[in-house]
Formats: sequence, structure tokens, C-alpha cells
Amino acid sequence: MIEIVVLTVLLVGLVAVVALAGALLKLVLWAILLPVKVLLGVLLIPLLLLKAAVAGVALLVVAPVLAVLLVGVALVTVAAVVIPLLPVLCVGLLVWVIVRAAARPVVAA
Repeated sequence: MIEIVVLTVLLVGLVAVVALAGALLKLVLWAILLPVKVLLGVLLIPLLLLKAAVAGVALLVVAPVLAVLLVGVALVTVAAVVIPLLPVLCVGLLVWVIVRAAARPVVAA
């Protein structure tokens, strides 16, 4: 029984040592690579601004084309729904004309 306790304590100690070594390695790498990260950030700011400007111009060019395409798609969709219903609409209009013609005229009082 005491062997299990000793092995558990040794394993917990080993895990603590490995975790400490990992944290120390992470700290050293962060300290070494921080200037590189800052330098790359400073060098890339103009490129990011250029990317934003190009994307803005592209949006100004593409947005009207997309708007026209959206209107066209909406018209085609409405036509695809309405055209098959035209016979039903014609029959309904014919029934309405017959019912209206057969009704007595309303006399104004």
C-alpha cells in the first residue's frame, strides 16, 4: 500500500517538474520572439492598410454588380412562382366577372 502512495507522489512530482519546464520554455521563447513579433507588426501595418484600401475599392466596384444581379434573381424568382399560377388567376378572374355580372345593381339611396 505504501508503494502506491510513494509512486503517486513521485508521479505528481514528475508532472510538476515537466509543467515547470514547459512554462519556463514558453517564457524563454516568448521573450526571444517578442522583438520579432513587434518588428513584423510594424513592417506589416502598411501592407494591411493597402489590403484594406484594395478591398474597399473592390467592394465599390463589385457592390453595384451584385445589386443588379440580386434584383435580377428576385425577378426571376417571382416569375417562376407567378407564371405557373396564371391559369388559376385567369379562372378566378372569369368567376369574378360572372358573379359580378349576375349580381343585381346596387341602387343608391
